Amino acid sequence: MMTVFFAIFMLVLGGIALSVQSSINGRLGHNVGVIASAWLTFVIGFAISFLLFFFFESNHEVSLFSAPKWQLSGALFGVTYMLIVVFAVPKIGIAAATVCTISGQLIMSLLIDHFGWLENKIIPLDDYRYFAILLLVAAVTMIYLSNKRIDKKEQQVLSD
Repeated sequence: MMTVFFAIFMLVLGGIALSVQSSINGRLGHNVGVIASAWLTFVIGFAISFLLFFFFESNHEVSLFSAPKWQLSGALFGVTYMLIVVFAVPKIGIAAATVCTISGQLIMSLLIDHFGWLENKIIPLDDYRYFAILLLVAAVTMIYLSNKRIDKKEQQVLSD
């Protein structure tokens, strides 16, 4: 049970890190360009992951060269995500970008679970999961309406 709580704690920390990273990269992307910001992230990420791989990765039955090729495509999704976030954050803010990202993640993960796509265990949709989707839609709506209200107030201040 302790490992479950530790995993949840680490995932929450990962989420915190993604929000901070998205905010920083959004500002950097606004200042130096989307691709330059993403490039810096991946260069540093490469250096750190290479060192971790070189010094800490244990041997596995399958290597990157013998793994099924479709599994290697996951890296493309990371690049896509990074470019989208760096582009979107300056336009809609970190909260809206994060809640939209989480919504997309959860909806897709529910579909992957439900159908067992990508060799995952089948976990069917049920009332709780449908309710979670409804709550996500509500969260996106509330963040959007909040941003819209704040933008309207800022425009009024500027016009006064």
